[in-house]
Amino acid sequence: MKKLYVFFLLSSFCFTAYAQPKEKIKASDLTKIKQVGTIAISPDEKRAVYTLLTTDPVPDSPFEFEYHTHLYLLDLTNKNEPVALTHGSESASQPEWSPDGTKIVFVRKIKDKNQLFVLPVNGGEAWQLTSLSYGASSPKWSPDGGKVLFSAGMSLSEILKDSLLNPSKLVPLWSMEKPGFANNNFIKKDPSVKPNPDGTLAEIRAYLDKDVDDKKAKVINRLNFQGEATTQPELTFSHVYTVEVKENAIARPVTKGFYNFGQAIWTPDGKVIMVTQGDSLQHPDRSKASRVIRMNADGTGTMVLLSDPEYSFSQPSVSRDNKYLAYITSAAALKPASLDQGHIGVLTFGSGSKPYVSQFDRSAANLTWSSDSKSLYFTAASNGGFPAYRMIVMNKRVNQLTGYNSGINSFDIAGNIAVYAKTEVANPSELFVSDLTFQSETKRSSHNSEWLKDKLLSYPEKRTLTNSKGQTIEYWIMKPSQTEPGKKYPLLLQMHGGPTAMWGPGELSMWHEFQFFCSQGYGVVYANPRGSGGYGLGFMKANFRDWGTGPAEDVLSAAADAAKESWADTARQVITGGSYAGYLTAWIVGHDNRFKAAHAQRGVYELTTFMGEGNAWNLVPNYFGGYPWEAEIKKIMDANSPQTFVDKIHTPLLIKHGETDLRTGVIQSELLYKSLKILGRDVEYVRMPGGTHELSRTGNPRQRIDRTLRIYEFFERYVGQK
Repeated sequence: MKKLYVFFLLSSFCFTAYAQPKEKIKASDLTKIKQVGTIAISPDEKRAVYTLLTTDPVPDSPFEFEYHTHLYLLDLTNKNEPVALTHGSESASQPEWSPDGTKIVFVRKIKDKNQLFVLPVNGGEAWQLTSLSYGASSPKWSPDGGKVLFSAGMSLSEILKDSLLNPSKLVPLWSMEKPGFANNNFIKKDPSVKPNPDGTLAEIRAYLDKDVDDKKAKVINRLNFQGEATTQPELTFSHVYTVEVKENAIARPVTKGFYNFGQAIWTPDGKVIMVTQGDSLQHPDRSKASRVIRMNADGTGTMVLLSDPEYSFSQPSVSRDNKYLAYITSAAALKPASLDQGHIGVLTFGSGSKPYVSQFDRSAANLTWSSDSKSLYFTAASNGGFPAYRMIVMNKRVNQLTGYNSGINSFDIAGNIAVYAKTEVANPSELFVSDLTFQSETKRSSHNSEWLKDKLLSYPEKRTLTNSKGQTIEYWIMKPSQTEPGKKYPLLLQMHGGPTAMWGPGELSMWHEFQFFCSQGYGVVYANPRGSGGYGLGFMKANFRDWGTGPAEDVLSAAADAAKESWADTARQVITGGSYAGYLTAWIVGHDNRFKAAHAQRGVYELTTFMGEGNAWNLVPNYFGGYPWEAEIKKIMDANSPQTFVDKIHTPLLIKHGETDLRTGVIQSELLYKSLKILGRDVEYVRMPGGTHELSRTGNPRQRIDRTLRIYEFFERYVGQK
């Protein structure tokens, strides 16, 4: 008995001596995260194809990475791991099964244009289906498998010259808004006139047009001329095409003219196409409404199904029995203060009755019909998660299928099977299979499990508070990954943008950043203040004409509660946020001095100039009810602009902006930085060359790592261990 005791003692000692401690999340772990994307179940319900986004090192280029998306195949009849269908440096996306389940059509970029490819699933190389100069995307097989429907994008000048898209050589009915010209502002060019800077007026105009063609000048007459990274003087359009599934087939346009067509789908009988359409009687920059139309497969017989000048209609989805059309509708923002979220609608074909619009008070997406057409499945941001929901068509009742602590990012259903991508705190993205209740689930991929198995993670604790409006504010506190008894740690207040974004345990974009700061010995607190999405339309509109004071109250109350934690050092608090939360960061440090350092990212700091600098300028009239040239509105905007209180900012501030960010505009950050510099405050400014507003989510991987480390390094100057 004594020998047995000694054996167990030695065994226990050996296990303790050789057990490896878990590793902290590192900055470079950002490149290890793999993200499951689009999912499609095969017609025989035995397989599923999905996309996987990876961040891969660039050969012979230290610290450089690039994104790749490839197709993976999952066998639903066994427990084997998924296998890659595509490989290499050329990405593949948007997979769609052929009706007989033998082929997959997908999108791949060739010479900077997306084109369609067809892959035989049971063996053989993928072959190129389209070679359209406009590119091709969003493929949909015809029910008989003979054709593929897809979308293509082109410029106005390309449509004017295209004999198929504009066979009658027409011009738009709306004005190009080019001052000083009549006849719809279109000047017909005489090809016999040669460019001459010293010639006649016609020759001078030809010379100026040549400068535009040669990219020596941009002439802007449109309202919405700012893209994400560059100005876009010329209008672009989207049209629908079909192509026969055979080599060297010629793609043919189904739609024509100066409309924008999108989200095209077949009806189950293959005779009709449903598509969204803009208004051709208004300039596209001024047209906010969209409608759903149906047409024959050859583009004839157009009929309007859903239309209202005050609403937009999108995401059409036809039930499998061809009896119902589900869609999303929202107010078209035709006038200031038009704040709305997406609402689910259901139209019963041939009934003559008005469409049903659900009272479900969340913004739904990913509308998917069950095989028996009795249920509509969808997802919606809600209370910190992205649950899956099911609407029963007969009684219109909506049931929540998954919880708030996870996010269902994409899914497909068929028969009694659901296949979906899920985000959790324990794992940012994996593939799961379950029944249609989303309950009896089985994890079917290990894309992140392997590198995470030895990582030390911090798990958020959910709490609530009641704000001055009587609203319930949800927030989460994350402890440092490792704490020592009696030791104090800095506390980081993280804030989301939007302002209608929503954070929580089911949100993917912040998974790495939260875990990284916890691993560096910071506690993290984040909240969904008034104005956030995921809590209903009334909550979303609660920051109308109040971007600063009210939301600041909510996030600071959450921070104050987190600061009561035994591990929190109230003398070492820091704050950060991006986009709208960059605004809120600057607002808070102009009104509160509790933070030792702050980092404002890609923010808006002066609301009146934001009107001209960013492509998100519509936020100004929608949230403040008017324009800065209206005296009363100007007062409200000034009272809500952090720049108004710049002289009150004494907190050391790091400002970051992408150099080509046109959503919020780099001059916003230049103004704030220069003002603080003149005032002699502690401020540092970082510009990311080539970076857009999406830098922290989809930007250059090296710059994304730089951004995270730069925040950490700046905070360590003020709250790090001495």
